[in-house]
Amino acid sequence: MTTSPSTERTTSSTERATSSSRRTTSSTDRTGASTAEAAGVISGARERIDALDDRIIGLIQERMAVSAVIQEARITSGGRRVNLARETEILTHYREALGRPGTTLAMTLLELCRGRV
Repeated sequence: MTTSPSTERTTSSTERATSSSRRTTSSTDRTGASTAEAAGVISGARERIDALDDRIIGLIQERMAVSAVIQEARITSGGRRVNLARETEILTHYREALGRPGTTLAMTLLELCRGRV
């Protein structure tokens, strides 16, 4: 098969563009960024978020354990497992600190922490 020099240049140019596109896409695919610099910033920030999420999960687990102690003490003393007045305080605290979505977050936390004593 015979190829002309212009075909070779076109193929070579196309291959370079495809190769370059693959490098750019691979470094930005996971972040949605359009530049490598932005992808680096996003990747670093996501690592920080992942670390924060791990800490938050640990704190929630600790909160669940403390709540279980409170519930056990309350039940052992003849009280109810859930104290609705306290839960209302918690809902208010989260709503005041985080706005309306704070209420939803507090409800989820309370559900997680009610447990089964």
